[in-house]
This record gives sequence, C-alpha cells and structure tokens, in this order.
Amino acid sequence: MRRWILLYLMILSAPVHAVLNIEITGAGEHQTPVSLVRFAGDAAIAQSLLALVGSDLARTGLFKLIDPAGKSPHEPRDIRPAEWLGVEAVLIGSIQSQSEGKISVEFRLFDLVRNAELMSQVVTAKEDQVRAIGHRIADLVYERLTGSPGVFSTRIAYVSRDEGVYRLVVADSDGDNEQALLTSREPIMSPAWSPDGRQIAYVSFEKRRAMVYVQSLTTRQRKLIADFPGSNSAPAWSPDGMQIAMVLTRDDASQIYLANSNGSHLRRITHSDAIDTEPSFSPDGKSLLFTSDRGGSPQIYRVSIDSRDVERLTFESGNAFSPRFHPDGNSFVFAHFNEGIFHIAVHDMESRQTQILTAGGWEKKPSFAPNGKMILFATEVQGRGILATVSSDGRVKQKMVAQRGDIREPMWGPFLK
Repeated sequence: MRRWILLYLMILSAPVHAVLNIEITGAGEHQTPVSLVRFAGDAAIAQSLLALVGSDLARTGLFKLIDPAGKSPHEPRDIRPAEWLGVEAVLIGSIQSQSEGKISVEFRLFDLVRNAELMSQVVTAKEDQVRAIGHRIADLVYERLTGSPGVFSTRIAYVSRDEGVYRLVVADSDGDNEQALLTSREPIMSPAWSPDGRQIAYVSFEKRRAMVYVQSLTTRQRKLIADFPGSNSAPAWSPDGMQIAMVLTRDDASQIYLANSNGSHLRRITHSDAIDTEPSFSPDGKSLLFTSDRGGSPQIYRVSIDSRDVERLTFESGNAFSPRFHPDGNSFVFAHFNEGIFHIAVHDMESRQTQILTAGGWEKKPSFAPNGKMILFATEVQGRGILATVSSDGRVKQKMVAQRGDIREPMWGPFLK
C-alpha cells in the first residue's frame, strides 16, 4: 500500500536550529509493527530521543509505528504481550543524569511474538549528544529487526549554493546537523569520503581551475593533492584509503589516473582518445568503474587496475553516468539518461540486467548507503536542487528539502569507525 508521510525534524545539537522537510512515499513489502514507549526519566530528553528514533525508522518504509496508547512499561517484566495486539516489537528504556553533564540511556527491545528480549544496552554520552544517542538506538533496533546494520549514525556530504556562495557540507544521514567544511565564492564539486570517514577529497575552483584537495573532518586541515596543468577532477578513494583515483587532462584527453592519497606516485590507468571520467573503486580494490564516451555515447565501463583491460557494462538506450558499486560488489548504481530525463538505475553484474528505480527527472550523482539498502542522489523541485533517496528495490522514496539554498553533489559516507 502506498503511503505518504511528512516529517519535520528539528536539529537538536547544531548551533543554528532549522527545519528540514522530509517527504516519504512508498513502503517496504513487509512493515514490522513497532511501538516506542516514552523512556523513564527526563521528559524533554525522552521526547527528543523517541522522536528521532521514530523518524529514523519511519524513513526506511520498513516499520509501522504503533502508538503505545497510554501503556508505559520500563522493564521487560512490565510488558504483557496480550495488551499489545498488532504490535511485534516494543522499545522501552530509561534516562539517568550523570556527573559532568552526561546522561546514561538504557534501552531494551522486546519481541512480543516470541515473548523474548532482543536487545539490552546502555549508552553514556554528553547531554548535548542526544541526536547521536537517538541514531545509535535506531541503528540497533533496525539491525535486530532486519538483520542488516543501520546507517542512521552515518553521515552524508554535499555541496550547497546560496546567493552565490558555495559550501562543502557534512551532515547526519537525515540531512540535519549540517557543518560547513569549506565556504567559497567559486564552485566546489565531487566530494568523496575516505573509507574511515575521517577525510573528504573534493574539487575546488578557488584558483580559477579545477584542483583536488583532501581535508580532515576533525582538524579541518587540507592538502592540495592534484594541481597538474589542465583540469584535475572526480576523486575516488580506494577501499584501503591508500590511493585516490582522479581524472586529469594533463595529457590533453580526460583520462583516469591513480595516486597515493597524498598525491604522490601518479600513474595513468586508462588510455584512450575519449573522455574517461567519474571513477569508482570496486569493494575489493581491484578494478574501477568509470564513465566514457569511447563507444560514441557516455556509458559505464570497468577497468582492471593491474591489467588495464577495459570492459563495457551498459548497453541500454540512452546514456549512463556516475557509477557507484554496491557494497557487496555484485551490482552498481548509476544515472540513466534517456529521452531528456535522468533516472536512477541499478545494474546487476551477474545477470547484466538493469532496473530503473525512480520516476525520472533531474536525478544525478547516486551513491549507496554503506549497508546497500538505500541510495542517495541529487534531484530538483521547481528548479531547485534537493537531496533524495530511494530504496535499493525502488519501493521507498524520500525527498529532503532544506529551507533555503540549492543542493548538489551528494555522497553517502561510510560506517563510522
């Protein structure tokens, strides 16, 4: 059954409070009925926690949130399954204040069908880290009920533009709690996460041409790693974080090169007279997907890093851009352009079949969540760039619209380590 939800999520820990409008359409093939009971303890913190956990779970389309209807158990012994008709799992917990501005949150997930406790954990953190605690709880609930790790505690990166100012932004997976790593009057493009989530490579035009930088998220220090003559663009990290692929025009044509993550030991990977661009490493680090027009129109190819052998992967009508591997390496997502419309599509490597996941429009730059269950991409509403996601089976779709600004170039970050 189709459903429509409008959620207003308040940023709880950012210096400036803002409203993010999230629209969700569709639902998973099976929705697990879950009830979230108000935690005992500080009422304001409990309300914030449960609101965040509920919105995280609702955004997946895999859960049906059931009102506890006045029931307020805080211990498993207080749960009577007969009172929870139509509910399969219930989350309970309590909050206690600690010294030095910290809180301790104990939470438990109870399976009403099997009459068994699924999870019991305690998280201690500073009181201003309520969002991080809520995302952590949602991650664990998601994992216990689906078998896959949750990605609510992960982050995303994107480029926003407002009144001629570009910002490289890092935010929570729901788009809130944004922090600007770089602000510039010149364009910023192609943010790429390091595998450990501690650095971002990106392209900046601050010196009036495209150059590749790497910046630390903790120290904010950055290093220029590619300023060769011509254009330097499209960075992509290897799975071990030791290398970065990028596109250079130093030898006239746009070709793919590899370098160490500090920019040293440059070597050329592709050799053609065409435009080879948008590299993306395979999970095993042995090959790269890339976009090339060497066959006459932009399509997706794969090149072996060792042998340099190249194989064409997409043959659908229209054009294909911006490939990104699924975390298991068995498929990849890309932007499919046909008859004037961009769609988000997934290509299965074994069957060689392509599935279109979205209705189409201005849909570009897709990337998988680190658990492979959702895809983040850029799209437009009334000519304004926004963030959007679609589930890997195409059933659940979401648009995330900020109050102002134009959002482009999104990239989903890795699991935090």
